[in-house]
Amino acid sequence: METSLVGTSTSAIAEEYHHGPDSKPNPNVPHGKVTQHEWLKSKVYEGALRRYSVYVPAQYDGSKPAALMVFQDGHAFEGTTGDFRLPVVFDNLIAKGDMPVTIAVMIDPGHRGKLPPKRGWNPSPANRAVEYDSVNGDYAEFLLTEILPEVEKNYRITSNPELRAICGNSSGGICAFGVAWHRPDSFRKVLSHIGSFVNIRGGHNYQAMIRKTDAKPIRVFLQDGRNDLDNVHGNWPLANQQMAKSLAFKGYDYKFVFGDGAHDGKHGGAIFPDSLRWLWRDWKDQQL
Repeated sequence: METSLVGTSTSAIAEEYHHGPDSKPNPNVPHGKVTQHEWLKSKVYEGALRRYSVYVPAQYDGSKPAALMVFQDGHAFEGTTGDFRLPVVFDNLIAKGDMPVTIAVMIDPGHRGKLPPKRGWNPSPANRAVEYDSVNGDYAEFLLTEILPEVEKNYRITSNPELRAICGNSSGGICAFGVAWHRPDSFRKVLSHIGSFVNIRGGHNYQAMIRKTDAKPIRVFLQDGRNDLDNVHGNWPLANQQMAKSLAFKGYDYKFVFGDGAHDGKHGGAIFPDSLRWLWRDWKDQQL
């Protein structure tokens, strides 16, 4: 398992990644609940239909607001098996006090026409690139004016941006960064796995934008691997290294973990608990 320090990058030599104990079910900790939902009436992305799920930890009782973490490509996170196993990891880390009592909102990209029978990649969501790869504030507006107000009808969520995080893989990773970049008043913690900081829809410009813009009050965790994609849109390993260098240049609170992985969730999933620990490390100093 590789190690890296805040503000530095470290290459890993491991070829395989394995889940640790925090990614495995523990019968001795309270277990949260995941519920399924649909969103069929978007104004920001008119005509786009989607599913999303909400994880609520067992410790949430409504007496005070919960922290928030939003996930793009939500179906990749909501299960108790697979790469990320969010309900398992959140159960374990919340019980240990390594992260706050946190509600997770796991949102899929929009489909056109009608929703498929189940969540996943088949068929590919037609609206994904527009939502995730565009370098603008539309997706942040979608979250803040549509999905989150709907979730808040049932749950109390903090308005403190220091206790609101956002995460994604690939195009979902650049989307997560974009939300915090455009709306640091609402989200200040970013977790990006194999982020697509390349020229799909202008995302390569973030590297220069970071350097030429006053530093924003956001914390960023980047994960990528030397065997990630290299195609017409750009080179993912180089793009993530450029992002890390730009964040370092402007003095951001960031961490970059660079390994041997490809364009998948194996590496990101293996280090997911530690990534969350780093991201939330000072949560007890914040007011809900």
